[in-house]
Amino acid sequence: MIGTAALRRLAIAGCAMGLAACATKVAPLYQWETFPRQQYDTLLRAGSSPVEQIRLMEAQAEKARGAGAQLPPGFRAHLGMLHLDTGNADQARQLWQAEKVAFPESSPYMDRLLKRLDTPTKNDTAARKGSPA
Repeated sequence: MIGTAALRRLAIAGCAMGLAACATKVAPLYQWETFPRQQYDTLLRAGSSPVEQIRLMEAQAEKARGAGAQLPPGFRAHLGMLHLDTGNADQARQLWQAEKVAFPESSPYMDRLLKRLDTPTKNDTAARKGSPA
């Protein structure tokens, strides 16, 4: 028969093990790093140049791939916008399509951005009309 002291020790040990299990650190789902701050700075026009931001974000993406971590929602979309700012529409298109694959709920917005790449703007149309054919 187990004595009261033994039961008490067993209960304390069980509680300690239960608390230790609760303290297990869970890895984050996405590797955010400095991405939220980069977005904020871009919106304020206070950040570094688009080329520098692209360099930083691509380094972050490489680090995430090396760690086996996922890129956060919007990362590829934002990087695509930066590439578009630098005149690289093809890279923007690839990143926006990758964002749709990674986060299907972003499809309506990504589809609108992709459609804008394929639709000439008024400035494009006016430039073509004014140029010799």
